Amino acid sequence: RCFLIFRLTSLRLRLSVDCANKTESDLNIDIAFAYPFRLHQVNFDAPTCEGKRREKLFLIGDFSSSAEFFVTIAVFAFLYSLAATVVYIFFQNKYRENNRGPLIDFIVTVVFSFMWLVGSSAWAKGLSDLKVATDPDEVLLLMSACKQQTNKCMLVHRPVMSSLNTSVVFGFLNFILWAGNIWFVFKETGWHSSGMRHPPDTMEKQSSSFNQGGYNQDNYGPTGGYNQPASYGQVGEYSQQQSYSQSGPTSFANQI
Repeated sequence: RCFLIFRLTSLRLRLSVDCANKTESDLNIDIAFAYPFRLHQVNFDAPTCEGKRREKLFLIGDFSSSAEFFVTIAVFAFLYSLAATVVYIFFQNKYRENNRGPLIDFIVTVVFSFMWLVGSSAWAKGLSDLKVATDPDEVLLLMSACKQQTNKCMLVHRPVMSSLNTSVVFGFLNFILWAGNIWFVFKETGWHSSGMRHPPDTMEKQSSSFNQGGYNQDNYGPTGGYNQPASYGQVGEYSQQQSYSQSGPTSFANQI
């Protein structure tokens, strides 16, 4: 998509030079530039307002590195997304075999997230410099005729940068999309599920140590009642009081 935006976008800057001698004027100086924005290779002819002589001028700047880097990331991200979709649909078993597929997918997703951030930032800076280099006031300063007060140099049509601004927004949105997808790919690797198993294991270790420390499940009787150990002090005192209460009235009756 980014590649199509750049390829279909041809920006045009139109200027006019009105010389003191009207026959030497040129009111339609058209300057066209496009991807990959090697402005130092873009030339145009401008009148000098000194007879019929014209001069050949070049724009200033080369912003191809950031633009091509951004487009390269977009193309490879599209191809990988297409390949990943095919694998998800038709090769799900191969994808999950030995957990290799989710691991590769996780690493590639992290790399593309980082590359989208770097590429979008670089292209945003390149676009800002591109706007400065193609500013009409800057381009008019390149013409010798515009340095003479007797001549009038004006802007006729400013280049429309809306499509390039959209590409920058699109790049940062892709960074957010890929960065957010890291969590979902991480869950597919199995690392997330293995990390969730640790709390139950810890509870099992605690319960086993609690049983070894004196809590015995065999103390529960067959009917579900709870049988306290004989060594428990309160049970011993209670049994002694019960035997005393039973023996006391019997001995008193014998005495009578």
